Amino acid sequence: MDKTQTTDLKIKLYSETSLPTTWGMFQISVYRDNKTQDETILISKNLDSVESPFVRIHSECITGEVFGSLKCDCREQLNLALAKIETDGSGAVVYLRQEGRGIGLGNKIKAYALQNQGLDTIEANHKLGFGTDLREFDIAALVLKDKKVTSVKLNTNNPEKLSSLESNGIEIKERIPSITSVNSHNEPYLETKYKKLGHLLGKLF
Repeated sequence: MDKTQTTDLKIKLYSETSLPTTWGMFQISVYRDNKTQDETILISKNLDSVESPFVRIHSECITGEVFGSLKCDCREQLNLALAKIETDGSGAVVYLRQEGRGIGLGNKIKAYALQNQGLDTIEANHKLGFGTDLREFDIAALVLKDKKVTSVKLNTNNPEKLSSLESNGIEIKERIPSITSVNSHNEPYLETKYKKLGHLLGKLF
């Protein structure tokens, strides 16, 4: 499957308010686009206070973030980012509704079942008829630009996020790795991201 073309992607701020969280007080902004039924969430703090704020682009992971799955590092990455924003006093997470690298929750669970039979995460996606990664990150650049952010310190291990922001006019001042803990359940997944997807996880493998 090819990724959806996003050259004519447009967004609109739909709602916004302050939000008290475990990590402190944040502003939450919900954007809607002209391509999908999904909403993009920006959770931020004092974005206009620094020239190049700390930013994480994060894709939804219900299994990890809601149910506490140990098969991935998503929840820990999100928590680390929010904690750093609170510590730094500025920054943002652009939260994208792209469960399972864009294949959706139901298909993600099908992929998990195939992984339990010995396939890795990429092989499982291909077995189900999907591409390796269907996610798009262009919308994150549009959200940041709407908030007048054109230069960031990007919290990521994924080179596609770096290239997507840069191609959409966001300057990357610095890449800040997202290094999480390894356990027996997520180690194969992390190793696949490192060896097959080029994620920058050299400190782990």
